[in-house]
Amino acid sequence: MELLLVSLASVLAGFVDAIVGGGGLILVPALFAVFPTTHPATLFGINKSASVWGTAIAAAQYSRRVDLAWRTLLPAAAAGFTGSFVGAWAVTILPSEFLRKLLPIVLVGVLAYTLARKELGREHAPRLHGRTQVLVASTIGLVLGFYDGFFGPGTGSFFVFLFVRVLGYDFLNASASAKLLNTATNLAALILFALKGHVWWHYALTLAVANIVGSLLGTHLALKHGASFVRVVFILVVSALILKTGYDAFLR
Repeated sequence: MELLLVSLASVLAGFVDAIVGGGGLILVPALFAVFPTTHPATLFGINKSASVWGTAIAAAQYSRRVDLAWRTLLPAAAAGFTGSFVGAWAVTILPSEFLRKLLPIVLVGVLAYTLARKELGREHAPRLHGRTQVLVASTIGLVLGFYDGFFGPGTGSFFVFLFVRVLGYDFLNASASAKLLNTATNLAALILFALKGHVWWHYALTLAVANIVGSLLGTHLALKHGASFVRVVFILVVSALILKTGYDAFLR
């Protein structure tokens, strides 16, 4: 029964994550609810062991239909990998409580900005080019990579928002690009958690398959309905993240 419950959560997490990020909002709480006495690092490791496959499959699916800026995204993914590995190491020695309280406030700002700018992310019009775009995208990758390894909730959604707001991508291209970077950050964190023995491999395979199923469904819908659909899902996911992280930070 435990495996069935977390597998269903992994399917839903993969579905949401493939569209706009935020799958950890579903799978991580499910893991904590089903395994309340397990060390948090182990639960984060299990989450990464599933989500890395879902994001990787989503990235592959998007790359077949969306013209990704590989010269920009590959260095950014490498920066994200580095940042996430350092962040995952840092969480083993530093407290993250301040981020728990800051996160819902930042998310409220992201949501308010997105709602106020109704045309934001509807058209794909990159405003940076060449080395400048690579540098800015890599900076985004490094910073959010560290955040993903150190804390994590909403990383995919932050990638989408910054690619839309800073680089001028539409929501579909931003989501496709975010999947590549998020795969790198998930992989780095998973490697560190695995090296420290914080992964239950007997659960990892089943949850990975479930996450891939959800990812394929989510990617299909995003590609079918385009940027406007992704924008709506983004608003819904960020709203849910605000409620969940706000409750965790100030009411629990």
